[in-house]
Amino acid sequence: MDWNDLRHVLAVSRSGSLSAAARHLRVNQTTVARRIAALERSLGVRLFDRVDGRMVATDAGQAAVARAERIETEAQALEGAISGADTDAAGVVRVTAVPSIVNHALVPRLGPLLSRYPRLELEIVAEPGNLSLSKREADMAIRLARPPGGIAVCRRIGTLSYAVYGPRGVPEHSLPWITYDEAHAHLPQARWVARQGRSAKKCTLRLNDADSLVQAVRAGLGRALLPTFMAEQDASLGRLSPDSAVLEREVWLLVHPDLRPLPRVSAVVDWVCEIFANSI
Repeated sequence: MDWNDLRHVLAVSRSGSLSAAARHLRVNQTTVARRIAALERSLGVRLFDRVDGRMVATDAGQAAVARAERIETEAQALEGAISGADTDAAGVVRVTAVPSIVNHALVPRLGPLLSRYPRLELEIVAEPGNLSLSKREADMAIRLARPPGGIAVCRRIGTLSYAVYGPRGVPEHSLPWITYDEAHAHLPQARWVARQGRSAKKCTLRLNDADSLVQAVRAGLGRALLPTFMAEQDASLGRLSPDSAVLEREVWLLVHPDLRPLPRVSAVVDWVCEIFANSI
């Protein structure tokens, strides 16, 4: 069995398509399909089925993915042991966080990191759901709650403060609430708005993303509870609540333990921690 074939299995499993796997591996789609087919022939089993347009691992495929993940982890641990003395961060690091943090905290501050480590390659996934570190969907994750458990090395790196904002110059009493939709009603910021005694009349718009809330307030559609690090950057928004935060959420950084010693991962961890220590 060729490890390169297993790399292709992992890429297809994680991305859900041959084309996305090809982009990740920097090969063409035909190569990925050929590698998967060759492995299926050698094992005598089918590894993937196409379901609703996605490549979904069969039972045999899931077993292959699990074994490939263990091999991948061992290979990366060996890399860390061998290259631990090398301070030059090089290679791919995959980071996931909610879109608001990606768009307003991470991406605007990427320049110095990439200039310092020109061989570093970042894959930043703006994803409201929790990608799995154990399944290697990401190398590290920024979460807005303390994780309940799992294999990841985690640490609290900061706090997000929230305040009420509306379009600048518009009286607060004339503004209806804008909040999250029912699928996100469990979020602390959605629950805070609910406690303000809102009704259907008072809440005329529900959205599923903090960036959308900002855009709605900017358009004059109402007031919303927003992260201060986003809203304070926007001159079109006016703060309607007191100077102190009306809500705070902890920010946690999770890293796969086998990857933490790698220089490239350490470089990104330090960068993320510095952002939340100094800017958020």
